[in-house]
Amino acid sequence: MTNKVILLVDDDIDDQELFGEAMSIADSSAVCHFASDGEEGLELLKDNSMDVQLIFLDLNMPKMNGKQFLEIIKQNEQLEKIPVVIFTTSLREKDGLETAALGAAHFMTKPSSFGELVKQLEGVLEKALG
Repeated sequence: MTNKVILLVDDDIDDQELFGEAMSIADSSAVCHFASDGEEGLELLKDNSMDVQLIFLDLNMPKMNGKQFLEIIKQNEQLEKIPVVIFTTSLREKDGLETAALGAAHFMTKPSSFGELVKQLEGVLEKALG
C-alpha cells in the first residue's frame, strides 16, 4: 500500500504538531508535510517530488491567507485536482460558502479535543481518498 501524502498549510506550530499526531492515528500510512503560510505551501507544491494527494488549509495566515492560496492552486492545471479541506477555527457559514465556491472539497472546523480531531480526520480521509 502506498503512503498518502498530506500537506497541512497552517501558521500555528501547535496545530501542526497536533494534526501530525492525530493523522498518524487516523491513518498510519499518511505522510504529513507542513507549511506555515500560503507562500510556503505553494513552494512545497511546486516541488513535484512530493506528489501531495490532499491539502488541509487554514484560512487565517500571514503573507497569503487560505482563500488566496486556494484561488491560486485551483487555477493551476497541475494542482487543481488535489482535494483541499479547509481546516480552520472559523465557524462562519460565509467562509464555508466562499471556500466551496473557490473549489474546496470540505470545510472542517478545528475540534476542541484530540479524539474528535482523529475521528474527523478519519472521516475526511475516507471521503477524500477512499
